[in-house]
Parts: sequence; structure tokens; C-alpha cells
Amino acid sequence: MSRRIRWGTVYALAIAGALAPIPSSLVERWYSLGIYPILQRVLTSASDLFPFALFDVLWVSASAAFAAVSYRCIRTAGWRAGGLRLALLAARATAIVYLAFLATWGLNYRRVPLIDKLAFDPAGVTAAAASRLGDDNAATLNGLYARAHETPESLPSLAAAFQDAVRSLGARRPVVPGRPKPTLLGGYFHEVSVAGMTDPFLLETLIAPDLLDVERPFVIAHEWAHLAGYADESEANFVAWLTCRRGDARARYSAALALIGYARPRKALNDALDLGPSIDIYAISYRYARTNQTLRFAARQGYDKYLKANRVERGVESYDTVVQLILGTALDQHGNPRFK
Repeated sequence: MSRRIRWGTVYALAIAGALAPIPSSLVERWYSLGIYPILQRVLTSASDLFPFALFDVLWVSASAAFAAVSYRCIRTAGWRAGGLRLALLAARATAIVYLAFLATWGLNYRRVPLIDKLAFDPAGVTAAAASRLGDDNAATLNGLYARAHETPESLPSLAAAFQDAVRSLGARRPVVPGRPKPTLLGGYFHEVSVAGMTDPFLLETLIAPDLLDVERPFVIAHEWAHLAGYADESEANFVAWLTCRRGDARARYSAALALIGYARPRKALNDALDLGPSIDIYAISYRYARTNQTLRFAARQGYDKYLKANRVERGVESYDTVVQLILGTALDQHGNPRFK
């Protein structure tokens, strides 16, 4: 087989991966519940052995390789011919990276949506119900403030709650929780107001360096939900909510702190919250105010396009759908979601 035919096959596979209308039921059965959990256990177990982010090694190496190849192409062939050669190499690299992305994690965007599997009643999603959820969150923040700030972070406790949550959603095998890691992208995370990220190639958990201690449980649980194959942001938030409400005082406080931004109480926040939770929300708002507005807008637009390219129709607005899942999903007496 000639080199041209081989690369033509790679391009064809990448295009098919992006455009082929694969039934979500097949993706769910064979990939999300079949191949992916095995792959996740292997990759996350391996990446957890390292205290640093392997994703940093990937992107730094890729950047260095691109710079070296660019210099070589332009120097040996000139700007025009070298530029064309560089564009061809970039197209090949993009196709390979995209296929690797689909294989290691990206196909989870094509799985059956949670809302289609759960006993979901749209009639439960009302403004009044959202306000009641906001009131509950405010009461949780007021009631658990002291305990949440006194409780040390316990990843084993959070991991146990997470395993229980994903089992309640039908996971057949345990999910390997990712070791929360700092990253060289921490400064960028701050400037664009990103709390965490899941490495889609080596399936590791990256956490922003400037989170409040009480924010970390929900963010970590959200990223673990991605590791469990819930690629959609609202579904990852829903899994994080299920996890944290099963957890200790800090985890429950963390969920209420995260969700009060999606479901506000009937009173103004200053009236609904005691001084302690108000200070936490002020600290989060102050951090947000010190981010780079231009970078934040560009990152939001880029991520919105990324999500829509992966068939998340609402893009970044999908984060807000977690409130619909919480309000519309029927729960049993143990707090587990009911299925259709």
C-alpha cells in the first residue's frame, strides 16, 4: 500500500469519525459501557502513578515539535513550498490526534443522553422549583459553613461517594478516580476562569490552582464524571451533584456553592446567606473579576465551538442543564435516580 493511500485512509477515517451518524445506542453499548471502561481503568491507573500532569508533557512536546518542524520546513524549502509542506504535516497530525481523541474518550459525546434514560418529567422544571432548589442550597451553605471549613479534604471519602453515584446511574464496573493534579496551564486556567480539565488522551484530572478549598470537591467530582464517560457538561455536573450530596460536610457544601450559581434563592443572596458563605461567594467573584476578559471570551467561544462540533447542540450553555436534570429526575427513597 502506497504512502498516499495510507494517508488517504487516515483522512477518510477522521472525516467519517466526525460526520458518520453512528447510532447513540451502539456507542452506548459497545463503547461507553464496553470498551471505554476498560481503557479508562488502564490509562487513569497509569497516569495516576505520576505526580505531575502527563498532559503537560504532551502539549509541551507537541509545541516544541511543531516549532522544530516549522523551522526545518521553511529553512530547507522556503516560505511557499515549506509552508505547503507544513500544512500537509499539520493536516496529518490533526487527523491522527482526532482519531486518538475519539478512541480514548471523545466517542462518549455520542452516547445516549442521560435525560433519555432517566425517569425525567419536564413538568418538574419550573421557576418555582428552581427557586426552592436555590433556597435549599442557601440553607445548606448556612448550615454547613463551619463544618465544611473545618473538615480536611478526603479524597477516599469523595471517591467512595463517587463510586456509589455512578453505580446508581448504571455503571457496571468501578471507575478509577483521577489523581487531582496541578498543571503548567494553571495560569491560563485562572485567566479564562476554568476550574478543571480532563485530559482526553491519558484520562487524568487537572485542577486549577486558585480554587477555594471548599470548591474542590465538586470540581474534582465533575472531572471524575468525565472520566466515567459523561462527556456532556450538564451530565458531569449532575454526577458531581449526586456524588457530593452523598459525601461529607465539605462535599455537600461544595455542591451547594457550585449550584447556587445556577439556581438562585428567592431572596437576594446577601439576604439569604450568612456572612461566611457570602465571603466565599465574594472570594469567587473577586477571582473572576481579576481574570482576563479578552482571553475569557475567546476561550468561551472556542470551547463553545468545540462542544458543538462534538454534537453538544447548546454548547457552553449545556452547563445550565444540570438544574433541569436535578428538578426533573425522579429519585427513589435512597436518593438514587429512577430509570424509565
